Amino acid sequence: MENNDVQTRFHRILVGVDTSDDAQFAFQKAIERAKEDGSDLIITTIIEHVKDNPDPLLDKDFLHQKHADIETQVNKYKDQALAAGVKNVETIVAEGDAGETIVKKVIPASKADLLIVGSLDKKGVSKIFGSQAAYMAKYAPISVMVVRP
Repeated sequence: MENNDVQTRFHRILVGVDTSDDAQFAFQKAIERAKEDGSDLIITTIIEHVKDNPDPLLDKDFLHQKHADIETQVNKYKDQALAAGVKNVETIVAEGDAGETIVKKVIPASKADLLIVGSLDKKGVSKIFGSQAAYMAKYAPISVMVVRP
């Protein structure tokens, strides 16, 4: 007899964050799930490269400063997750296209078994996950939870 009430327990939950409301919602859901499962939580954000920049040196300087700023922000997320009761929290900051970088680099490096991301599309510079959620859900080699606020 099949038991439909069995819930999968995840051991390493990866959550994609940025400053959008839906990413904040995904982060809160990831904290809840990590606490329920007693899972490790890996918080990631991706710095997208500035496209069509005629000065590669400016791009490098910009990325270096952006990386430092993002590291500071991700560490605030880490502190928040630890304060909420998650026992083990890691962070990963990477560069590239958000969906592709998470699927091809961050998931293998983190050994995550669940990815949680927000669902909403974003426009312009703040576009980090949103439309990327469909890409990650399709190509990720692990379970993906796409959440809506």
